[in-house]
Amino acid sequence: MEIINVLAAAAAAYIFGAVWYMSLSKPWMAAANMSLEDIQDENGKQKTIMPFIIAAISVIVVAGMMRHLFIMAGIEGLNKGALTGFGIGLFMVTPWLATCYAYGMKPRNLLLIDGGYTTFGCTIIGAVLVSF
Repeated sequence: MEIINVLAAAAAAYIFGAVWYMSLSKPWMAAANMSLEDIQDENGKQKTIMPFIIAAISVIVVAGMMRHLFIMAGIEGLNKGALTGFGIGLFMVTPWLATCYAYGMKPRNLLLIDGGYTTFGCTIIGAVLVSF
């Protein structure tokens, strides 16, 4: 039953990510210095599905580890789950992104968009994990 909990949390964060990046696609592409030609073929189709597969696997791994941490720490209840997820995203994942982006000389807007996703995605994972 716990695997269903992890998969549900991962699916919720993945769906949120789809909405997040679809709504922020133009500023994200500008900040990432990418164009539609970089990701689509001449027929307007995605050149590769690998980013989607990697994203799905990654969000499952994150949800699984967060579940483990929640059990070890005894985190229960929607408020604690969401707040802990928020803290993981904002104070653990986003600073790591900031470090990588600083060395890669990436624009601040890219960090704000990607850091926002990791923060709110982890919040969603935390909320869903404690909802079952």
